[in-house]
Amino acid sequence: MTYCDYCNAHPEDTFNKNYHDTQYGFPIDNDNLLFERLVLEINQAGLSWITILKKADNFRKAYDKFKLEKVAKYTEEDRARLLADAGIIRNRLKVNAAIVNAQRILELKKEYGSFKNWLDAHHPLTKDEWTKLFKKNLTQYPLRYSVIHMTHAI
Repeated sequence: MTYCDYCNAHPEDTFNKNYHDTQYGFPIDNDNLLFERLVLEINQAGLSWITILKKADNFRKAYDKFKLEKVAKYTEEDRARLLADAGIIRNRLKVNAAIVNAQRILELKKEYGSFKNWLDAHHPLTKDEWTKLFKKNLTQYPLRYSVIHMTHAI
């Protein structure tokens, strides 16, 4: 069953329906929104997507609306705050991945002008090629999950 089929067959699932109708498959040009998608996808690893959708607003608040420049400057105090926040996924590896990826995306922006431009410069690629590219350029936890969904945003 495709995601579209699932959403059509389960209108009571308002979290998935709203995400499907307003975000899934829609191109994203804003680097902060692309970063948000990356962080949410990384946090989904090992969990159901509905868990992430239900916590998405909490993630936006906890990660300062996914402002790259702000997250890239997070300190150990910020890490501790995130790990204590029951509204998000409290996994040290995932929290660290968000911060390190924000820093790395800012580096990519210096070379490409934007994260979106970096993604576009490598488009189109197969899923395996995307995985290799992300592993080479972004923190490696847990990219096999994030690559699949990130490619829907470009």
